[in-house]
Amino acid sequence: MRNFIVNVNGVSYKIEVEEVSAEEAAVVKTVPTAPVAPTAPTAPTAPVAPTAPANGQKVESPMPGTILDVRVKVGDSVKQGDVVMILEAMKMENEILAPCDGTIADVRVQKSSTVDSGALLVVIA
Repeated sequence: MRNFIVNVNGVSYKIEVEEVSAEEAAVVKTVPTAPVAPTAPTAPTAPVAPTAPANGQKVESPMPGTILDVRVKVGDSVKQGDVVMILEAMKMENEILAPCDGTIADVRVQKSSTVDSGALLVVIA
């Protein structure tokens, strides 16, 4: 056995890993399966952008930081992937994107606000 300390999101964990020989690592058990009949190919469909649920899609901060710019206001229409705000974290500017199509129902932060990870930024209806 070998012991390691692994740091995940600032939390240290002590783990123990068992060493195995090359022969033990190479053993792979397979289970026979019944053959599958081929199916006719289907025509590709155009991707559909997700829309906000009836009660609104919440957009939360992925990390703690400072809001550098708010690019939307209540009533603005957004498409999936549109930049709704810029968050500075660890000296890097991160674009916060709309996860779905919809209309901005609520903006919970303003420029220069400091936010924690998971803080509600906007709601898209």
